Amino acid sequence: ELTFRSTPLRMRSNVPSGAWIALVTLVADMRFSVSMLLFCLLCCSVATADTRGVILIMGDSLSSGHGISQSQSWTTLLKDKLKQHGHNYQVVNASITGDTTRGGLSRLPTTLERTRPDIVILELGGNDGLRGLSIKNSKENLDQMILMSRQSGAEILLLGIQLPHNYGPEYREKFHQIYLDLAAERVTALVPFFLEGVAETMELMQPDGIHPDAAAQPRILQNVWQGLGPLLQ
Repeated sequence: ELTFRSTPLRMRSNVPSGAWIALVTLVADMRFSVSMLLFCLLCCSVATADTRGVILIMGDSLSSGHGISQSQSWTTLLKDKLKQHGHNYQVVNASITGDTTRGGLSRLPTTLERTRPDIVILELGGNDGLRGLSIKNSKENLDQMILMSRQSGAEILLLGIQLPHNYGPEYREKFHQIYLDLAAERVTALVPFFLEGVAETMELMQPDGIHPDAAAQPRILQNVWQGLGPLLQ
């Protein structure tokens, strides 16, 4: 009868036990160091994201890209220009075609809370004027938007609008004066007429004669940048 005896295998090492302990400790320290490095990198990336500024655009069809591709709109071109000049801002375009100052005012509190902007660009009022709405009410709505934005800690850039000539000189002048008066009273940055060099050039307008076409967007951005540039950090 054959009998098999099992003999336990023992690993022998000429390395002193103290050396093994030192090696294990070194590996543990390396793992901890790597973990800490990854954690620090993560914190840095989150901090970078948290410190990025926000530019909020509250506008109507002139800023929503009506009739053109979104990639051609001045608001999209603004994102590229900011990057080219080394400005770390996120652009939030909250413009809605057909919006009025009353509509903008009603949705501003929620938008400010959601976006927490550093700069608010107000481009509203055109539809008020085209509909012949009360100039007094339009001014009050814009004024409330300026105050609300400022209370949230944001800088404000007001983009002025001029109405077509067929609305008559008196109404046109009173309407445009809204922006000049508000900028002076509230000490805000102003672009007096942000369609300067565009609205009077029919080749740069869509067939409706109201909305600029794609070729006009770089010029609009140039106008906006004149008022926005000094506000950037």
